[in-house]
Amino acid sequence: MTTYPTYGRIDGPIILIGFGSIGKGTLPLIERHFDFDADKLVVIEPRSDAHTFLGQRKYRHVQEAVTRENYRELLGGLIEPGRGFVVNLSVDTSSLDLMRFCREQGVLYIDTVVEPWAGFYFDTEDNAARTNYALRQAVRDEKAAHPGGTTAVSCCGANPGMVSWFVKEALLTLARDTGRDVTVPQTRDGWAALMQGLGVKGVHIAERDTQARRVPRPRNVFVNTWSVEGFIAEGFQPAELGWGTHETWFPDNGHRHASGCQAGIWLERPGAITRVHTWCPTPGPQFGFLVTHNEAISISDYYTVGSGPAPEFRPTCHYAYHPCDDAVLSLHEMFGSGRQQEVHHILTEDEIVEGIDELGVLLYGHEKNALWFGSRLSNAETRDLAPYQNATGLQVTSAVLAGMVWALENPQAGIVEADEMDHARCLEVQLPYLGPVEAHYTDWTPLTDRWQHFPEDIDESDPWQFRNVLAT
Repeated sequence: MTTYPTYGRIDGPIILIGFGSIGKGTLPLIERHFDFDADKLVVIEPRSDAHTFLGQRKYRHVQEAVTRENYRELLGGLIEPGRGFVVNLSVDTSSLDLMRFCREQGVLYIDTVVEPWAGFYFDTEDNAARTNYALRQAVRDEKAAHPGGTTAVSCCGANPGMVSWFVKEALLTLARDTGRDVTVPQTRDGWAALMQGLGVKGVHIAERDTQARRVPRPRNVFVNTWSVEGFIAEGFQPAELGWGTHETWFPDNGHRHASGCQAGIWLERPGAITRVHTWCPTPGPQFGFLVTHNEAISISDYYTVGSGPAPEFRPTCHYAYHPCDDAVLSLHEMFGSGRQQEVHHILTEDEIVEGIDELGVLLYGHEKNALWFGSRLSNAETRDLAPYQNATGLQVTSAVLAGMVWALENPQAGIVEADEMDHARCLEVQLPYLGPVEAHYTDWTPLTDRWQHFPEDIDESDPWQFRNVLAT
């Protein structure tokens, strides 16, 4: 019988907001790794299908949606000031408002994304305001205005979250493999200097999801391996990326931000139909979608040497995501028809018959060209490791677990992002759930094996220009 480490006791209520695929997968990890009072665990989920599952386990189910109008009264009736943990795994709930309220009450908080209230993604006319840059900056402004205090971990899933810990481990790997000093930096400035000194020009969050089932995807159904609502929302946001100091070209549809850290830019185009060239170990070269993510901005910001729009050094960083094949077909159908599918389906661990979720970071531009470092977790391995989730889900839920452990051990750290946490401690908690975690070097660049029959607007003098990464 497998025994699991207990990482600490959570006194007071544990409140899970949202019980979709990630909430359902996070619950058994909480049960395994924390000591808590079962009668104080509460799940807030408006869908009725969670009721039977939770009732069988004798957990309380509050069947309501958390809204702008009711969140203070709803949460206020459940939490105990100074005790407990709020785990926000929902969509359409303002991460900023919820973390602010939890910190007022002295209650630990964690989420996986800076989420706005319902309607924001599709009702907001200003594309700059719909970016993750703007959403993140609001949280950073809150941190600056109210430093310290009760810990609230912002954006701690697989990505954003785990991939920021992978960047640090990849830097140490690259330093060791190039004969550099591998002393672990203890400050943000130290990490930024390490990246700059290694000659890293940028980072792709390079992912390939090959999980598949036997049944073909039916028409008019959006199929994915994680939250369909979450993927559609971020897919409709503008494509955006952290903008590095090595870039010599600027996209015609690109826009800078006038305020904030100024580490990122955005494009006048949805991320889920904007393609980039990237590389993962299993497929090798591949297309990915330039879907916006918080880590694209936070990583570029964290590793900046200097400040403002023209610092001494800053890496380019963006997501390069190839979702499972069913999700790709679902995207084509949705954008082709101009409407969202009414039926959503998440591939469960029981119906997936093959494939892995290969999620890592591709550090490029250095003397060894490019290094991919990440998790290559299969659905088959996931079934042996934890219940109620596929490989994609476990990469997320295990990061939530690691973030909760870190928060419990650092309860007065204020508002933090994954980049600011102890990556070694977080990976120590998470690694048992990630399958093979590997480093792969490649001599591939975005100029490798380009089609020669059609002219392209590329820069052959520097293969790692975003001009070459962006697929026209």
